[in-house]
Amino acid sequence: MANMNLYSRNDRIFVIVNMVLIGIFTISTLYPFIYIASLSFSSGFEARAGNVILTPIETTLEAYKYILSERMFWVSYGNTFIYTIGGTIMSLLFLIPGAYALSRPQIYGRRFWNLLVAFTMWFNAGLIPFFLNMRDLGLLDSYFGIIIGFAVNGFNLILLRNFFEGVPSSFEEAARMDGANDFQVLVKVYMPLAKPAIATVALFCIVSRWNGFFWAMVLLQDEDKIPLQVFLRHTIVTLSDDQQFTATLVNASYSVETVSAAIIVCSIVPVLIIYPFIQKYFEKGILLGGVKE
Repeated sequence: MANMNLYSRNDRIFVIVNMVLIGIFTISTLYPFIYIASLSFSSGFEARAGNVILTPIETTLEAYKYILSERMFWVSYGNTFIYTIGGTIMSLLFLIPGAYALSRPQIYGRRFWNLLVAFTMWFNAGLIPFFLNMRDLGLLDSYFGIIIGFAVNGFNLILLRNFFEGVPSSFEEAARMDGANDFQVLVKVYMPLAKPAIATVALFCIVSRWNGFFWAMVLLQDEDKIPLQVFLRHTIVTLSDDQQFTATLVNASYSVETVSAAIIVCSIVPVLIIYPFIQKYFEKGILLGGVKE
């Protein structure tokens, strides 16, 4: 009885400690979003003074009015959708057939090709060689360069490959007996079964493309082609150095901080809208792609 009570007490302590740690982690994760949202709705004076901590102070929509009146905001927003949707589709067009091919036991040199894909996850040529390669291929300052240049990721390819390897061979054998070729087996057997894994990889691609910043800043020179993240940086640098804009902040109800926060909120909203619809596929896809029977 004493041992049972001791075990129960230890078990309760373990649960309480876990709940406290999870609560702290949740708060630390949510607070940056809450802070940015509060900052975007606060007045410029309070934001510059650092008085915004949790809730908006002197609530105003002036920062949103400012960015929504900017032509480049809408242009960069549209470009981000182009890069995200086009890049995700392009990635899936490469990843799905590639993962299917690597999962086939009869492929010649299968071990070598899988090792080659895994190698790219740890090593790469470097920033300058990649830039020179993009330049020599004529992919600088173009929509297609951003879309095709980052289409394949080794981790996503291996994730899909692992899922395909876990599909029972009886499904493929039944399709082969009905006269299906490799393409039909992929489209009619593997892809329907791989919806959770494909949704997971698609989410990875969407988030990566939507947050793409560094290479878009390096490869794109035309302002009409930059994505939202690059526009955010451009806005911060421009407004901080613009003496005329800084002079107007004395009487303005917005500031560089509130304008930047408003752009960040606008960039987060689409991802927050999409994620709940594919969350169930995301959780299931991670499990099925990482565990093999």
